[in-house]
Amino acid sequence: MIPHPLLQIIIIPPLASLAIIIFRQKLGQGVGWIARGSLVYTTILLLIACTQIGSATAPFMEYYPFAGPDITFNLLGDGISLPMALIISLLCMALSFYADHYIEHRIEAIYGEIDQYTWNCHYSRFYALFLFFPAGFMGVCFATNLVAMYFFLEILPLPLYFIMAFFGYVDRVRVALICLMWAVIGAGFFLVGLVIVYYHTGSFAISSIHQLSGQPIAFWIILMFMTTILTKMAVVPFQVWMPWVHAEHPTCIAGLLAVYANIAVYVMLRILIFPLTNDFSSFSLPLMTLALITMVYGALLTLAQTDIKRFAACSTISQLAYSFLGITSMTQTGIEGGMYFFLSHIMGKTILFSTAGILVYTTGIRDMRQLGGLARKMPITTALWIIGAMMLSGFPPMSSFPAEWVMFTGIFESGINAIPGKLIVAIAGSAAITLSVVYCFRSVKIIFFGPLDPEMAANDHIKDPPLSMSLPLLLIATVSIAMGLFPQPVFALFHRVISTLAL
Repeated sequence: MIPHPLLQIIIIPPLASLAIIIFRQKLGQGVGWIARGSLVYTTILLLIACTQIGSATAPFMEYYPFAGPDITFNLLGDGISLPMALIISLLCMALSFYADHYIEHRIEAIYGEIDQYTWNCHYSRFYALFLFFPAGFMGVCFATNLVAMYFFLEILPLPLYFIMAFFGYVDRVRVALICLMWAVIGAGFFLVGLVIVYYHTGSFAISSIHQLSGQPIAFWIILMFMTTILTKMAVVPFQVWMPWVHAEHPTCIAGLLAVYANIAVYVMLRILIFPLTNDFSSFSLPLMTLALITMVYGALLTLAQTDIKRFAACSTISQLAYSFLGITSMTQTGIEGGMYFFLSHIMGKTILFSTAGILVYTTGIRDMRQLGGLARKMPITTALWIIGAMMLSGFPPMSSFPAEWVMFTGIFESGINAIPGKLIVAIAGSAAITLSVVYCFRSVKIIFFGPLDPEMAANDHIKDPPLSMSLPLLLIATVSIAMGLFPQPVFALFHRVISTLAL
């Protein structure tokens, strides 16, 4: 038995980050292998834990008391947190390989000709910051304490800020400040909710929130935490930061920003829906309506884009709202489908946005209208984009197909069996899927088919990227196909936890 696996999964990446800082000049570009090795190890730990939780009769708990019984750092690995952490860790691992050539390109593009010492500093800085993402994500997944969850949620904007400021694109420092500002605003509401819970229960434990169920103060707790969640998920009217931030960061962390925004649905499930099920039900229809508005608004905004990175950024607004819609339907099936769609979306967005990065890396062009006919010169990149489009559109055999099927089954159940207004939202939401299909496959036609520009045809540098960039994305696609063909193992893990809800 591996000792303290959940704690290892959280602390190994920061320790690897420290090693990168210490040995950056001695190892040079070799520090990237410290990052990749640490993420391979934690991903294997998670894979083992997921196989064990399937046969375990109880969730994994690790207890780490500090100054007293109310100040703890206990960790929970169950049928929701472990598979979610596994997919997130897989994405972090894949992107650590993908990023190698990409970040070399960004250093050259931003800083030009520099000496080896300075180059090593920039290169190691990226990977040292990168590793705080998996640490933060794993902490959010396993936290059982509101203070710990707050800490891990709010540590994530810091590496995002510095990576954007050092390696981003247009107005990178200003956009990084926009990201940080919105993160601070959302954190403030979470902090207020946390203090209210402690004042009324005398505990920071998430398990203590249920004591407030049915009390008037539960409304205000839900309102505070939901403001944070809506801000992080870029739900209308809190979406204004997403097109800027998601379009101008280095594309090698695009999948991580999708996780950062989408992980809020897990926070909502863990700290609001589980402990305050009945109180949260009164928020269900308004939140479903916001989700529908966001789905349609994000899709129409995406259709208006010509910049390839802004196209991918705006599509995130629409796609994030799908899992939000499923979970706020407050049916067991809707929640399970919404969580499965969460996993499908972050994989699809990682592939689509990373492929956009390959196009910019290879051609230096962001205007989609100037990129026609590339299928002839970049067949692997074309295949990756089409796979990403299929994943985001819910086509079989991708994992998003069973996710949407189960999720909308639950959404329609909520409309038929509960509130009639939800049925209208369910019908409109299912119709909005066609918008995703339109903007995803319209981009395929614009970028990869049609006539190829003669100058691009003659340019030998325009070709598929190194395998170190494309193979990690093909690995993610393979996992998505496996989850699309065999969804039952993950749904079974979800069901063990979600079936305990009194819905």
